[in-house]
Amino acid sequence: MTATVRPAVVLLSGGMDSATVLAIAREQGFACHALSLHYGQRHSAELDAARKVAAALGAVRHEVVSLDLSHLFHGPHGSALTDTAIDVPTAPAAAGTIPVTYVPARNTIMLSIALGWAEVLGATDIFFGANAVDYSGYPDCRPAYVDAYTTLANLATKAGVEGQGMKVHAPIIDLSKADIVKAGMARGVDFGMTVSCYQADEHGHACGVCDACRLRRQGFIDAGVADPTRYRQA
Repeated sequence: MTATVRPAVVLLSGGMDSATVLAIAREQGFACHALSLHYGQRHSAELDAARKVAAALGAVRHEVVSLDLSHLFHGPHGSALTDTAIDVPTAPAAAGTIPVTYVPARNTIMLSIALGWAEVLGATDIFFGANAVDYSGYPDCRPAYVDAYTTLANLATKAGVEGQGMKVHAPIIDLSKADIVKAGMARGVDFGMTVSCYQADEHGHACGVCDACRLRRQGFIDAGVADPTRYRQA
């Protein structure tokens, strides 16, 4: 008798981290249901990248959920990724501060949608690309957050209450960007498909100067791998 392949929901932004996580989940034998969120971010190039990555890495299904938060996440405490009046910074944030590219509660919102879909699918596993090493100061990328959300998932769901248990996986949380590059390449990730830039153009060409571009480029340098990123300028 053939064993049933367990389903899992994988958050997929279209960037290098989530692509690597999708490859890891697939390697672990899960039937991966990829989930992306169109939340009113500055560009849709990352969603186009997510579609390509999902297909290339064998996701059994890929859904893009539209939940435009830009009209809410707008103003003095908003995010540079949802409010075009706030410039995307080109220098790292000061130590101990949270940068303006932080999107309020974004991971919590995305994980909650993933959690609901997981219940419908009968899945007890959710994967996402939180990274606490090169995490740019985002509070929802820390191990304590992952642990807390796992606790919430088991308190707030039928699956958790009935004893099946929900598990939130963050398999790259302790990896450097260089290690993420190596882990992805070892699992067949084509990073040339991915888009990490906070202000990529409509064709997915990266600016090369934002924090996401800086961390990504340094990761390839440290890994000793040619950078496949398509930049707007040489």
